[in-house]
Amino acid sequence: MPFPTLRTWFEKKPSVEPPRKDRSHLRVGIAKVLNVWSTHQFWVGFLKELGISSENIVFSSDTSEEQGREFGKGRGTVDCCYPVKCISGHYGELVFGQKRNINILLSPMIHSLPSILHGHVVDTVTCTRVMAGPESIKAGFLKESDIFAENKILYASPFVSLGDRHMVTQQLFTSLKNIFDLDMEETARAVKAGFDALDNFTAKARQQSRDILTWCAENGKPCILVLARPYHMDPGIGHEIEGELQAHGYPILWLQYLPGDDDLVNWLFEEDVKTGRIKSPFDISDVWTSSYSSNTNEIMWGAKFATRCPWITCVVRLSSYECGMDQPTYTPAQKIVEATGTLYFKFGDLDSTKPGGGIKIRVETIVHYLSKYSAEIIQRKLNCLSPDCPLVGARRSDPAVST
Repeated sequence: MPFPTLRTWFEKKPSVEPPRKDRSHLRVGIAKVLNVWSTHQFWVGFLKELGISSENIVFSSDTSEEQGREFGKGRGTVDCCYPVKCISGHYGELVFGQKRNINILLSPMIHSLPSILHGHVVDTVTCTRVMAGPESIKAGFLKESDIFAENKILYASPFVSLGDRHMVTQQLFTSLKNIFDLDMEETARAVKAGFDALDNFTAKARQQSRDILTWCAENGKPCILVLARPYHMDPGIGHEIEGELQAHGYPILWLQYLPGDDDLVNWLFEEDVKTGRIKSPFDISDVWTSSYSSNTNEIMWGAKFATRCPWITCVVRLSSYECGMDQPTYTPAQKIVEATGTLYFKFGDLDSTKPGGGIKIRVETIVHYLSKYSAEIIQRKLNCLSPDCPLVGARRSDPAVST
């Protein structure tokens, strides 16, 4: 057992925690772009723990052409990634478009992401272009003069590895200590609060996805899975294609919030694990060996989940214009999904142009195929799985499926 030394005997310990610093006057703007779409709750929890009230945490609005024209014109930088280009409009809106000015513009460079596949893949890093996007776009606000300084705004772009939790406290302390006047202890508390908020939100979202699948199983209804990157949830990036489909009565699941409960994934991947094809239900080495990129890994796993899950009868793939990270996955993901006859539709090369007529025609096509083939797809998949489905009321001998 350890013996107390003089230092531990006589070291003075405070009887109460030191008073927290007053940051209630600070107003923080966060660009709602890229991987902030899947990590926003971390930043909200982090800032609130530092004493910044909810009303002083300001997210930019959804991406739109109007936003880009009004706030980003003349401040763009050379980048072939459309979602990265859009950041300039978000920065401009936070700087010039607020009734109450912000004091800090927070736009993190997220190097790695929390993932349901963590520990089952090589790594969970982000696209390098997306990670460095904030710094690239910042240049457009510094090329003639320092727009941030002129508007009395501190620009903060911390490099952070949210997929490697043990590193985050040191990273954010180093990057933000002078911005928020931080010490290490309060940084650690804020990081814990951030991860707690993110984990709670993610758990609720995954439970809602499971509830949707349970409802589909009980009622013999199909649903649609969206295979996309987090920022395609932005109406200006993904063009609300999933909303058009949902308007026809089909529940929508997003890849990022698929349920990962042991009973469900073990049921879906039982045969593959038993035969040794994969080591666990979250193993993607059978279809994707270069498993470094978090979002790419999850797209491939989502394709595997969809092709096995009976009530996911259609997969919609969204991808931005000439996305170099997505292009190698197009064919493998499609082959995986279609292996069980699951419907697959891809909307590729999405950019600022929203061809309303073209999207409407494709949505009508998808709805037609869903109504025609969903019952057959559901029954075919059920026949390949154990009858002991963990979703309530779902059995291989279910009555006819309605669409």
